[in-house]
Amino acid sequence: MFEHRTSLLVDLPRRVAVPLLALLLTGCSTVDYYGQLARGQLQLLSARQPVQAVIDDPATEPELRQRLVLSQQARRFASAQLALPDNRSYRLYADLQRPFVVWNLFATPEFSLQPQLHCFPIAGCVAYRGFYEQNRARGAAALLKAQGLDTYLGGVEAYSTLGWFDDPILNTMLRWSDERLVAVIFHELAHQQYYLAGDTAFNESYATFVEQEGLRQWRTARGLPAPKELGIEPREQFTELVLASRARLEALYASGLDAEAMRAGKQAEFERLRSEYRQLRASQWNGVGYYDGWINGPLNNAKLLPFGLYDQWVAAFARLFAEVNGDWPTFYRRVAELGALSQTQRLIQLQALAVVRE
Repeated sequence: MFEHRTSLLVDLPRRVAVPLLALLLTGCSTVDYYGQLARGQLQLLSARQPVQAVIDDPATEPELRQRLVLSQQARRFASAQLALPDNRSYRLYADLQRPFVVWNLFATPEFSLQPQLHCFPIAGCVAYRGFYEQNRARGAAALLKAQGLDTYLGGVEAYSTLGWFDDPILNTMLRWSDERLVAVIFHELAHQQYYLAGDTAFNESYATFVEQEGLRQWRTARGLPAPKELGIEPREQFTELVLASRARLEALYASGLDAEAMRAGKQAEFERLRSEYRQLRASQWNGVGYYDGWINGPLNNAKLLPFGLYDQWVAAFARLFAEVNGDWPTFYRRVAELGALSQTQRLIQLQALAVVRE
């Protein structure tokens, strides 16, 4: 939902976009919602064309051609070197003529960081509802606000249909840097390789590890320094800041204070978050406001939800990869074995792997 670029603006929330197809296939509580999902997916499918045809078209703008050539180099690398699915996904291109492919709506109670869940047979339970039409998303958010819920609407630039359809490179993805475009192709193909219904932290941590290790190998193959040698990104620092704020809010909501006191404490925490962000920007980022738009907008519980979903178990998957000596097919098999465990057993195994990693 969440590392989709023009700058680093609001990267993290925009990658919580996997997988809307599951919602499409399983229907929803209203025919209207089902209809907009169907129309949106069909529009996307009808807009696709082979990437190579766009590259070969003399009318294609040079910058678009360059980005698409890069995407195909990454696509070939993903299958040849990372053992990711070798299919038509990301070998097609679609220009949707809008900045986001979907808008995800998150909602929480006023004094809780537990999301309103939406459960479906294929995708399992997810913490958002996706809308292809921004006005519909805004209308749904208004209804939830009227019920006293905190809401957050985040634009999404890419998502995976888990191999049910041939996912295209989207014009929305080309707003990113070259490196981010490459990394997200790896990330989304990892979801096609394996997906566990109902466990967002598992799925996203696994795909994020594949993305990070894949990008490291990609850079090595090109004679570039590994990403970790480039220093801590503002994205990671900002995530740590938000997660610390979220932890303090969780403690506040569990304190047993009355509603008025919790409401005051909640607003005080958001002011603290803004203050700490300004300090970080001044001391670490030379005054560059990577996340000014996000931090200066309205803050509530729902806006904090997407943070942390992508990296909770990355260390565990890194350890798993090391245990199989970097063999990708064996790694994917071990990931599937973890996914086959009960939720309790899986959590125990992930915790053990993460501890060993540390």
